[in-house]
Amino acid sequence: MSLTRYEPWTLVNRLHHDLDRLFGHESSAADDESRGAVSDWMPAVDVQETKDAFVLHADLPGVDPKDIEVTMENGVLTLRGRRQREERQEESGYRRVERSYGEFFRRFTLPDVADSEAISAKTTNGVLTVRIA
Repeated sequence: MSLTRYEPWTLVNRLHHDLDRLFGHESSAADDESRGAVSDWMPAVDVQETKDAFVLHADLPGVDPKDIEVTMENGVLTLRGRRQREERQEESGYRRVERSYGEFFRRFTLPDVADSEAISAKTTNGVLTVRIA
């Protein structure tokens, strides 16, 4: 059973998105939808199948739960959200920044037996847990 959707244009879309950001062009949500949504970063996700449900765990430290959107349409579970950049003071003297900020977007194609009406989601300690019966 495959739980991820292969999207062959992901790398091209990512390059386009990165070039837009490099040159200061902001894309709208409509632009993202028309060319395939692109993430600024991707959370690590585990998906497991139990005898009565599909359970997804996504690492989202620093993401406010109100900034997370979980939807399921036509058998495709979509996670979308945003991690806000912390305000920095110029005198902080950062030498290295490794944490990613901005929009994230993940899609997972689930089998037909996944019930789009039976979804629950919660966050605990920076981990989003989505359960689909």
